[in-house]
Amino acid sequence: MSIFGRSVDNIQHGLNYSVLKNETISNNVANVDTANYKAKQVAFKSLLEMESKNGFKAKRTDPRHLDFGRTTNGFRISTHSNTQYNHNGNNVDIDKQMSELANNQIYYQSLVDRLNGHFNTLQTVIRGGR
Repeated sequence: MSIFGRSVDNIQHGLNYSVLKNETISNNVANVDTANYKAKQVAFKSLLEMESKNGFKAKRTDPRHLDFGRTTNGFRISTHSNTQYNHNGNNVDIDKQMSELANNQIYYQSLVDRLNGHFNTLQTVIRGGR
């Protein structure tokens, strides 16, 4: 349990997600010309866990379906291998990756701003409202 409450823990969880997503997008962009490279994406595993508590059961009926067991820090990294954008087997769409990178940067900055707001409030309380 955090001394700052659940909201700061949730912001930290969001920041961890954003950092992992940034690393994944950077890896995809770095491998844009690599033959047979398949783009990766990051998803919240917690959503799947919540659904599984409510009776949702994942069943793989095809090897192309997502594997629900592979996670990193509570997030799932998936590879979409059934598409191909380039003649060399690569499926990285650079425009999509750059768009996702811009969205992720905005998301990250908004979380940092929110976290700063929490700490500024705490600092105001410590100073006695001054």
